[in-house]
Amino acid sequence: MDRLRIATRKSKLALWQAQFAADLLCRVHPELQVELVPLSTRGDEFQSAPLSEIGGKGLFIKELERAMLAGEADIAVHSMKDLPAQLPEGMVVPAVLARHDPRDAFISERFSSPAEMPAGTVLGTSSLRRQCLMKHQHPGLEVRFLRGNVQTRLAKLDAGDYDAIILAASGLDRMDLQDRIRTRLAPEDSLPSVGQGTIGIECRSDDQEVRALLQPINDPDTWTRTLAERAMNARLEGSCSVPIAGFAELEGDSLHIRGMVGWPDGSQLIRAERQGSASEAEALGEAVAEEIIAGGGRDILDRLAESVHD
Repeated sequence: MDRLRIATRKSKLALWQAQFAADLLCRVHPELQVELVPLSTRGDEFQSAPLSEIGGKGLFIKELERAMLAGEADIAVHSMKDLPAQLPEGMVVPAVLARHDPRDAFISERFSSPAEMPAGTVLGTSSLRRQCLMKHQHPGLEVRFLRGNVQTRLAKLDAGDYDAIILAASGLDRMDLQDRIRTRLAPEDSLPSVGQGTIGIECRSDDQEVRALLQPINDPDTWTRTLAERAMNARLEGSCSVPIAGFAELEGDSLHIRGMVGWPDGSQLIRAERQGSASEAEALGEAVAEEIIAGGGRDILDRLAESVHD
């Protein structure tokens, strides 16, 4: 194979990620010609409402998957946190790149950390997970909806629409905007989203040539962590309409995974964690999900599902 087409969203961050993957592939396959295929997605076009109200994170990837299935692209590059727990039939993620910073980033001109924010402070986020965790720790906060690309969200903060916002640290690092970060929030304070900081590559499951081409850039440690987090998320049937966090860490052959399900206003938080062999990554993720379900998570998940369908 001497030519590879990468489907990508048109945002600056998505294009950066696609080019980053392209550069890695060209490094291990010097003869390979790589072409970016920028596409508009419904998730990018509809930014006036929360994702949970307009179809979920899958809106960012459906057009990319359609292009692959139609033979117009060979692979798609995604932020793994944007991928639904279940992929469509015929699609697979055979490779993930070495994980970048998975933490949340607190950005504000007025405050250096969430602990400094008094009651009534306006915090902007599009994530129910971040809303839940921040409201749980700081009940007096006023959390307001915030969507758009990285630059748009920062512009809204600068315009005074919000006192502080929270974004993924990895996205700011990739855009060379790390100077805007006041505090990188520890996982103990803001447990990351499943797959946050990880770039994944999706392709058709029957395209063995492409899958073989991708294997040299797959990062084994990130792969193991991703398996655990996504197994937990799949068991919980996670979506953007549910505040779910899942974060796995690897030390040698030992894997530690923490998970959380909460009510959006922060009034309820169910946590669980497991530690075991890295070879049992998926089983550990599923065990965390089962403990969350048994601890009251099922009631939260069911009530949230009912509210979405009402």
